[in-house]
Amino acid sequence: MRKNGQKVLKNRMKKDSKATRIVTVICLCWAAFVALVPLVWLLLSSFKKDPMARPGFMLPESIYLEGYISTFRDLHVMRYFGNSLLISFVSVVISIVMISMSAYVVARLDFKGKKLVNIMLYSTMFIPATALTYPVYNLVNKLHLYDTRGALILIYSCSGLAVSFFVIKNYYMNIPKEMEDAARIDGCGYVKTWQKVIFPMARPGIMTAGVLAFLNNWNEYYWASLVLIDREKLTVPALLSTFTTSFRTNYNGLFSAMVVIILPPVILYCVFSKFFVEALSGGAVKG
Repeated sequence: MRKNGQKVLKNRMKKDSKATRIVTVICLCWAAFVALVPLVWLLLSSFKKDPMARPGFMLPESIYLEGYISTFRDLHVMRYFGNSLLISFVSVVISIVMISMSAYVVARLDFKGKKLVNIMLYSTMFIPATALTYPVYNLVNKLHLYDTRGALILIYSCSGLAVSFFVIKNYYMNIPKEMEDAARIDGCGYVKTWQKVIFPMARPGIMTAGVLAFLNNWNEYYWASLVLIDREKLTVPALLSTFTTSFRTNYNGLFSAMVVIILPPVILYCVFSKFFVEALSGGAVKG
């Protein structure tokens, strides 16, 4: 009787695991379909001379590359790539250094007001950018940073702190306490412990937060269009608005520029994808 019951249980578990796999595959296929459809539509439209004449997934009558050529030749898009790269990289370095050190204090040390600090940081996730428009705009003007790259670096360095803090802090909490105690026995202080022990072990989580912050800064449009006026200083997303005027929109140029613009984030993710896997799985930390 017991053997028969065990066989029945094993068969049920096999059926459940197969059903779970099938549902998982279906969900992943649907997610991939939803993610890829807009990209395929955008790529096809960028090769059409008039995307509005042959909308949707209709194949172009002939491959039209003038939009890509004008993006590099007339718009000098590499200049705006440089602006976006400089602003995004500098702001990410500043924010990640601040957050990684503050997250270490919150995750590993006990002090009064610790819960309050957590609540204050996480609450910033629910504040829309439009609600901060006047105070931030006023601060930028008072610091005489309006229409400068420094203004965007200041704004981006203080934006999205909660997400980066959440990722890095949770990764710190998975690091065994014994590693920290061993460093203290060897004479390391808080700063040296973070530098020599905690930071190397938490590198996947820190890199994940850095890549997410970089992608967010690269794609940001609201503050870039509000703070910068000089065309020479515009970032890549703000450049897209120049394709639309009061009378017409250059759809071929717009779609071609969008394809060129989304390539760097895709390449960046492909290069650092292993850090995402390690950070999400926590496999880099062994107790």
